[in-house]
Amino acid sequence: MCHVTQAPCRTPAEAERAGTSRLLQSVIEANHDQHGITWPAAVAPYDLYIVGLGLEAEETAAKAEALYDALLAAGLEVLFDDRLEPTAGVKFNDADLIGLPLRVTVSPRSLAKGAVEVKRRVGGELELVPFDQAVAKLKLATKAV
Repeated sequence: MCHVTQAPCRTPAEAERAGTSRLLQSVIEANHDQHGITWPAAVAPYDLYIVGLGLEAEETAAKAEALYDALLAAGLEVLFDDRLEPTAGVKFNDADLIGLPLRVTVSPRSLAKGAVEVKRRVGGELELVPFDQAVAKLKLATKAV
């Protein structure tokens, strides 16, 4: 019980924030590996992480942006790494550290094959998904994670 005359006294909002913080700490402690967090889909802050490579090329940037917009329109929560400076390795490492369930790579190499690369954060093999089927397949994949 909390009385105004006693210190320290937490308000209900402060108590809720403390509970949420503890919950997230527990989720992270239970779901990580040597590369970083491995968010369970149910509590992940985003559904997937788009890594844009070679975005200096207009065509690649336009395709990556179009995929991002289509995924948002499909109701998915998407984090898009559209930074130009970091190397591919840095971007992939950042994706692993953040730990979202799916990583989608849009690059000139994958687009030359008419596809995007999709990889699950936990135990996933790299899979080429045709660009025109990417939104539908990613929507299904987010439900299966």
